[in-house]
Amino acid sequence: MVVLPRTRAAALAACLCVAVLGLGGCGGESEPVRVVSPAVAGSAAEAGGMDALIKAAKKEGTLHTTTLLRHWANYGGLMDGFEKKYGIEIVNSNPFGSSREEIDDIKRSRGKATAPDVLDLGDAFAQSAAREGLLAPYRVAAWDSIPQNQKDPGGAWFNSYGGYVSIGCDQSRVEVCPVSFADLLKPAYRGMVALNGNPTTAGSAFAGVYAAALANGGSFDDIQPGIDFFAKLDDVGNYNRGNPNPEAIARGETPISIEWDFLNLRHVDELRGTDVRWKVSIPFDGSFSQYYAQAVNKYAPHPAAARLWQEYLAGTDGQNLRLGGYARPVLMDVMAKDGTLDEEKAARLPTIEGGPPTFPTAAQLAKALRVVEANWTEAVDG
Repeated sequence: MVVLPRTRAAALAACLCVAVLGLGGCGGESEPVRVVSPAVAGSAAEAGGMDALIKAAKKEGTLHTTTLLRHWANYGGLMDGFEKKYGIEIVNSNPFGSSREEIDDIKRSRGKATAPDVLDLGDAFAQSAAREGLLAPYRVAAWDSIPQNQKDPGGAWFNSYGGYVSIGCDQSRVEVCPVSFADLLKPAYRGMVALNGNPTTAGSAFAGVYAAALANGGSFDDIQPGIDFFAKLDDVGNYNRGNPNPEAIARGETPISIEWDFLNLRHVDELRGTDVRWKVSIPFDGSFSQYYAQAVNKYAPHPAAARLWQEYLAGTDGQNLRLGGYARPVLMDVMAKDGTLDEEKAARLPTIEGGPPTFPTAAQLAKALRVVEANWTEAVDG
């Protein structure tokens, strides 16, 4: 999905200017880049260049993250790689938290040395945080290569990785595994169907409701049929409120799980050697894809390390590491064209029928989240 050019290729090809250093050229005058503190830098160039940013981040010595599970989109490999490459310690708090909890946490911890420096958010939640003025605009070196619909126009966030809503199923406990949302209503699945989180707070569960809406006459403009589907799933006794983590799956508590394909595919590896035979399907009646946003806390206690982390996630190494966790890097297409993609790991991803995915707009996501926040609890959890 995309290569990360460290300078703007178009400008480089047109005039061979050293834009990163703020030098003029190309036969005309250009504004020099004003070097500022990392706390307000909107790019590595504004921080004095990549070497200066690295030096400042190493001096800080620490990066605070939150809600990053090691098995989620290979955050374990990413955190280990960042620490090894830069010698910066990562302190990860609340690993089982949600996107909403991340936003609440940076509000609550503003001004504290323990506040999260960076955020990993579902797009609807990233847009909400940006509207509240909680994020520091920062454009990584690969900014121009990231598709327009995968980044904030003002630089507040960019998407790093994503996947498709999928259905995971333990074939050792389920005679015939479901492959569609319609299947999930069958009596054979009584008490079996779990959703990863609460859609009012968690991006994965929110996506599951969106996918269910698409499978039941809804659209990007109308997520209500997804809420109605889960209410019906609950009414027929099939909805399981357990957390479909590997431990619960191994105990037989959540034999069917609706969650991102990169999580369900990771379960195959995690549960190897147990009695579980985990099968993963992309529901043909509700195909929904979405990506996760990366952002810097506007009041990050380690602003240089926060910005360096963004560069690392958007770099070729960081993007390829996503594939190690079955997640689709946002720069996958460009990297495939430029020859920097880890083709072996990319080949492990499931093939999706129907062509390139489409995505809801910012306005559609915001509206959908409001509807879920207003109606989910009464309809399903009430």
